[in-house]
Amino acid sequence: MKRTINLLAVLCMSVVYSGLASAEPVSTNTPPTPPDSIHWWREARFGMFIHWGIYAQPAGVWKGQDIPSIGEWIMYNAKIPIPEYEQLTKTFNPVKFNAEQWVLLAKRAGMKYIVITSKHHDGFAMFHSPSNPFNIVDATPFKRDVMKELAEACRKHGIRLCFYYSQAQDWNAPGGAGHWDEVGKKGWSGASVPAERFAKYFEEKAKPQVRELLTQYGPIGLIWFDTPVVITREQSLELRKLVHELQPDCLVSGRVGHNVGDYGSLGDNQIPCGPVNGDWETPATLNDTWGYKSKDNNWKSVDDLLGLLAELASKGANYLLNVGPTGEGEIPQPSVERLEEIGKWMAVNSEAIYGTSASPFPYEFKWGRMTCKGSRIYLLVTSWSPKFTLNGIKNKVCNAYLLAAPDRPLKFKQTCDQALDFHSMTLSLPKKQPDPRIPVVVLELDGLPNVETVALQQPDGSITLPIHMAAFNGPDGSRTPNLTRGGLLNDWRSTQNWVSWPLKVKNIGEYNVRLVLGSPHWETKVRGGHKVAVTIGGQTLKGTVTSDEEIKSVRTTHFWLAATNLGRIRLEKAGTMNLELRAEEIAAKAPSGLTLLSLELIPVK
Repeated sequence: MKRTINLLAVLCMSVVYSGLASAEPVSTNTPPTPPDSIHWWREARFGMFIHWGIYAQPAGVWKGQDIPSIGEWIMYNAKIPIPEYEQLTKTFNPVKFNAEQWVLLAKRAGMKYIVITSKHHDGFAMFHSPSNPFNIVDATPFKRDVMKELAEACRKHGIRLCFYYSQAQDWNAPGGAGHWDEVGKKGWSGASVPAERFAKYFEEKAKPQVRELLTQYGPIGLIWFDTPVVITREQSLELRKLVHELQPDCLVSGRVGHNVGDYGSLGDNQIPCGPVNGDWETPATLNDTWGYKSKDNNWKSVDDLLGLLAELASKGANYLLNVGPTGEGEIPQPSVERLEEIGKWMAVNSEAIYGTSASPFPYEFKWGRMTCKGSRIYLLVTSWSPKFTLNGIKNKVCNAYLLAAPDRPLKFKQTCDQALDFHSMTLSLPKKQPDPRIPVVVLELDGLPNVETVALQQPDGSITLPIHMAAFNGPDGSRTPNLTRGGLLNDWRSTQNWVSWPLKVKNIGEYNVRLVLGSPHWETKVRGGHKVAVTIGGQTLKGTVTSDEEIKSVRTTHFWLAATNLGRIRLEKAGTMNLELRAEEIAAKAPSGLTLLSLELIPVK
């Protein structure tokens, strides 16, 4: 199936880790100020994630059985006792590992940093850990410290080395969350563990190993902590302090827990619906797993991967794309091929990615995505048309050209309907799409971008109103009710509150009113049955929300999308107006109330 990138194809939820439901304890505390070194990370935009450990040996199969879910979770999902799992170290001998080859692949792909699993949840250290013998040097026939070799290769080729470290979950160490209780024979503890036992693990294993990672390998770009689960805010702050004491320029990822990281981590494969506030990063897979699984061949296409790179850059988020090397130490060939193709595109178009900020428009476009840098706007066009129209730029456009051909200016024309204060620009593009992937058009403006931030009618006549652009009204005032950081209005239950949007309409006529819904829960369908009312231009349309129209999304999330058509409404005049959406009745059987992503007005042809 051809996968496309558009507003309806990506679902935007709060942080969720693909193995545990509670990826990050909720906190309302203001995050600390990051160090000045955050600037390299903002400039980079694109990095390589590497999930590699002894779990690559079974490659998703245990005792002849395919183990469901992701490869690095095989110990937990197959309920493998510690003594059996530890036997994998006796045969783990990745003689085909070549640090220089890995680093050069990342560099050719256009990636600026590498984050590798120094210790995942299975507790096995992929580095020489003097404090704990369960590591690649002391416990395997390989006897080599792969982190030392990677550090040398990264320094040689100008790539920043960063470490992933599972600070709370540890299925091998007593006191670690999820540990198999071999003594008490109580089985797998899951995410829960007594506070005093976890504190002992934290002091005796986690902190010493973090110290080793930051004192044995030279300058480290960041520590990518993960799944804080049982960790306290004080312990998260201890880790942050430890990292910055040992290496003041080393960043701390958001998954250290309790909102104390130097930047935020969105959910696995999560794409936000609009620009994100602050510094954020999305970790993403090339197929369906992180650690190597021999039978997972569901590889994303190069077009999809580039589309997601453009998508995230347009939202102001970094893209951390994962590879899962084999037990022999090789990055699978399908991964290599895709990264090489991404690199070819980046060699021409990386200016539209590196050091850019999010689109100045708070909504998305059907033709593609947009980034900006200073007085330049980059149009990353995924739907090519020789006649291209962009509404909403108020600046004077001084020059336009393809990034692949900067010496050949493109013809363009700007107009403004003064009565409506409606600005438009038309571009004359080549009839033949110049890049089979994503051509990039550069607009040079007379200053920093000045755009219309009210939702505008698009050239095809449609108007999309994302929920993150709405005003919230009623007894609760302007308080945002359960709006996730990804852009979903979750658990709307009050019939006393309503949402509203200003919008600018150019064409009068009839419009279909469509609601786009999303589920906040993993692989759970959206419930309908709610009764709502839409009011605009003195008219009110009432209808019942259904979830009959399932929306097929890009395979970057397992969340579920649906849409409902409420009916038609007629707009009798052009100009700026206000649209209100009210919930008149919430279905009693809907566990999450009304969950809403956007409202659309689609012209009746």
